Amino acid sequence: MTQEELGRKTHVVSTRITQIERASGAKPTLELARALDAVLGADNLLVELWPYVYRETFPDWSRAFIAHSERAVSVREYAAHVVPGLLQTKEYARAVLSVGVTLSGDEQLDERLTARMTRQERLGSPDRPELWVVLDEAVLKRPIGGRAVMRAQLERLLEAATERHTIVQVLPFDQGEHDAMGGSLTVLTLPDGSEVAYTEGAHYGQLIEDPVEVRHFAVTYDRLRAEALPPLMSLDMIRSAMEGYNRGANVPSRSERRRVAQEQLQQSGGRQLRGGRRRVHGHRSRP
Repeated sequence: MTQEELGRKTHVVSTRITQIERASGAKPTLELARALDAVLGADNLLVELWPYVYRETFPDWSRAFIAHSERAVSVREYAAHVVPGLLQTKEYARAVLSVGVTLSGDEQLDERLTARMTRQERLGSPDRPELWVVLDEAVLKRPIGGRAVMRAQLERLLEAATERHTIVQVLPFDQGEHDAMGGSLTVLTLPDGSEVAYTEGAHYGQLIEDPVEVRHFAVTYDRLRAEALPPLMSLDMIRSAMEGYNRGANVPSRSERRRVAQEQLQQSGGRQLRGGRRRVHGHRSRP
């Protein structure tokens, strides 16, 4: 099949096919990878390879961190605002990834979501890492994606905590200030015993490889782990938060409550709602 024929079947110009074959120019989109798979009968091989190509669009430090993560034998992570990507449900991840100034549209969101879900596959592999996660209490309290999505996400955390290689703890608000309040922190242990650290804020990330600096962040993480609730108490807090989302599932929104109140006022002919004083036209009500 010529480049022109393949381009016509996948609805792109032939020069785009040339760029992909030569690994030059813009990287192929996930949509194009799917189209190429279908036309070439590649049995999803190109879609499976696509996350590795997509990674090349990240900054150098981000690509290095992802590469280290895929080799790590131990992952220790403190999450300040959202559930770590390795434990996110698809719906929760979509809600998290759908916000941000760098998102250009639904296609890019689909690409980011696919890449994130692909990285989770290692947790089910024979060489899965030991995973230790400390969640700030704020992670449990912010209903990202809505109550139903959040309930499912908390249920996923409870399931993950039953796995032998995973420990989940919660750092409660009443522990006060700590050294990692500025953002999230991850410490990776590599197969040779060396460690790297990664810190992340809302719009930036930093990979730390200097052994002295990494040791400082490892001590910071150990302190967070010591200050957090024990695993069993942490799971109780997660269950309590999940029950709270269950109880609040049928609570109407403020706008809905206002609408119902207005309808009740109209139906009562302008009288106050039950519990208030009734006023008769032309006469004062008794005190």
